[in-house]
Amino acid sequence: MAKLITITSGKGGVGKTTTAINLGAALNAFGKEVIVLDANLTTPNIGLHLGAPIVPISLNHVLLGKAKIADALYEHESGMKIIPSSLSVRELRRLNHGKLKEVGKKLRKMADYIIYDSAAGLGEEALAAMESGDELIIVTNPEIPAVTDALKTSKVVEELGKQVRGVIITRVRGLKTEMPITNVKEMLELPILGVIPEDKNMQSALIMKDALLHTHPRSKAARAYRQIAARIIGNNAYKEDYTLLERIFG
Repeated sequence: MAKLITITSGKGGVGKTTTAINLGAALNAFGKEVIVLDANLTTPNIGLHLGAPIVPISLNHVLLGKAKIADALYEHESGMKIIPSSLSVRELRRLNHGKLKEVGKKLRKMADYIIYDSAAGLGEEALAAMESGDELIIVTNPEIPAVTDALKTSKVVEELGKQVRGVIITRVRGLKTEMPITNVKEMLELPILGVIPEDKNMQSALIMKDALLHTHPRSKAARAYRQIAARIIGNNAYKEDYTLLERIFG
């Protein structure tokens, strides 16, 4: 059965979009059909990250009733599919965020995993993406403000009657000034799906308009995302095989 996972965060700038893209790429590398949808309608970034900032038909057209969802679907060279949102601000007030749930139902017939990259925060737009998901993953950094916002997000998800699959902690540098991972887990009272180390290759991947898993497959961050994807599909015994990586990524 297809599963819709919403990637959310209480705070912007924590690596939510990067996580949505690389988690999608990792699931795809495990042979799963994946669609990553940019549910951040106000400030979309999926297209920018993957070299498709402007497309003929976007999610906006679908939400406005001007196109079918299949028309807004684009395939990345890796095999992962994306649905970008428009950078235009003209029709933002006319968009019906509530239709994201309806779109999700249609996408379940097209892929094994659908990933919604939601807007940051707890506004109407973010809530619509949360309500669309079968389960949610919260992204945060090992800093008090980010973790506090993640806690607020988890409480809202609980009120919506949704399940939080777990937390991904990104941009971890191993500094003494960072909040210890054990403290993050205790504060949020949620499973930690994975820890993503700070990686200078992230910026290179952005410039190359591709997922880190494709541009730097052996990087520590890429390996961490693959481990998370393995947990999501239930492959808890997964271990890195560099021969396999070379076969997949070249």
